[in-house]
Amino acid sequence: MSRRPGALALVLHSHMPYVEGFDTWPFGEEWLWEAVACVYLPLLDVLDGAPVTIGLTPVLCDQLEAMRGEAGDRYLRFLREVRAPIHDEDAAALERAGEPELAAAVRRSADDYERAGEAFERRARDLVAAFRALRRVELWTSAATHAVLPLLATDAGLRLQLATGIASHVRRFGEFGGGLWLPECAYEPGLERDLADHGVGAFCVDQTAAHGRGAPEHLAPVATVAGPVAVPIDWQAVELVWNERDGYPASGAYRDYHRRTLHDLRPWDNAGRAYDRERAVALAAEHARDFVARAAERVRDGGLLCCALDTELLGHWWYEGPAWLRAVLEEAGRHGVELVTVSEGLERVEPMQRPIAPSSWGAGKDLSTWDRAGVAEIAFAARRAELRTVAAAAAGRHDPRAALERAARELLALQASDWAFMATRELAGDYPQRRVDGHLASHDGALAALTDSSPVPPARPPVGAALRHLAPDLDLAALTTP
Repeated sequence: MSRRPGALALVLHSHMPYVEGFDTWPFGEEWLWEAVACVYLPLLDVLDGAPVTIGLTPVLCDQLEAMRGEAGDRYLRFLREVRAPIHDEDAAALERAGEPELAAAVRRSADDYERAGEAFERRARDLVAAFRALRRVELWTSAATHAVLPLLATDAGLRLQLATGIASHVRRFGEFGGGLWLPECAYEPGLERDLADHGVGAFCVDQTAAHGRGAPEHLAPVATVAGPVAVPIDWQAVELVWNERDGYPASGAYRDYHRRTLHDLRPWDNAGRAYDRERAVALAAEHARDFVARAAERVRDGGLLCCALDTELLGHWWYEGPAWLRAVLEEAGRHGVELVTVSEGLERVEPMQRPIAPSSWGAGKDLSTWDRAGVAEIAFAARRAELRTVAAAAAGRHDPRAALERAARELLALQASDWAFMATRELAGDYPQRRVDGHLASHDGALAALTDSSPVPPARPPVGAALRHLAPDLDLAALTTP
């Protein structure tokens, strides 16, 4: 490891399961509209010119592209016909109840959505182009639909995820710089060989279970024999932000994510008071100074401190997250902390060779979130669908070609890590299981069309939208090319 002072790499992992056109309240495409309004649009202004690494999953970009058309109309209607009136209704109800401070907090938050509509129009409804235009930012991609790669059943299925995802990134952003976010940081030894075959130069891993929090190994990138460099994330830094009990977002002045009004609005802070935006932003600045000071101490003797966060944490789960990030970017220079993209960091710090343990950044740092009892059938269903799709492609069953394409897209949708994650965490009722069941039915129908020449069936409820915008750069050759 270099003995010069180290550097801090902030990695923002931006992802959304394919929800465009798949139900609305309480689960479905409103997740996308909320993320665009409260996370992605605000962060675009914060990130321009900053040396930050942003991972954009292909499936998120599929949906952002769709918003240039009719999906964007639905987003604007959501802001104007859903968000605006419920803010008015809840503010009026709070005033009648003698809670003027809470009513004022609701009315202030309504401005967020009005600005989100204006910003969307100002950016010509094209967030992909907005990300492409960011200066200094390094853009990473990921597997096509955020599949847990070690749980895939075949080499062909793995190629389908990687080749499709990278192809879409190249089309959208003009090049692939080699940075790839492993979905859920899920790694198994040997995976780097497949990544190398697709031009991957760097990926993140979570080795907390192997070395413990705060270990020096987390500051040392790992050179694999196959070529790609594994960049450990530093959970000690991550937990300053991503810890629902002890992290910064749990502090009293920040907006309470869990306590809500009749229409799910949030006018309280974590201490039970009416939310005070000025007080919260001031605290975010204090926490930014604390974060940068800790980072400075961590890299005093060298190394690359990689702090990776889900982008939705900043603005959605932690409402003040964008203000915190802006302050971190401003404070870094004052504390002598050099902010770098991952590629810049790898130019400063010599990678070392050492074993990488199987891992993920999920609970337990293993794969149990996605294959434990209770959700294992989701993984097995996806693996069975993968085996059947690969067999159909290998047997030359490409007539009608639309049927194989349909089967492959339904397979990609099934392989998303999100369904098992939501089911394990009990976050969305029966929505994830309904999505799995719907994609399985459509997948079975598409494969049936290959064997009996029947028409490719329409999507079955609750699929509805027929994956109209998923994986436009689908690479069927990956299913048959060694």
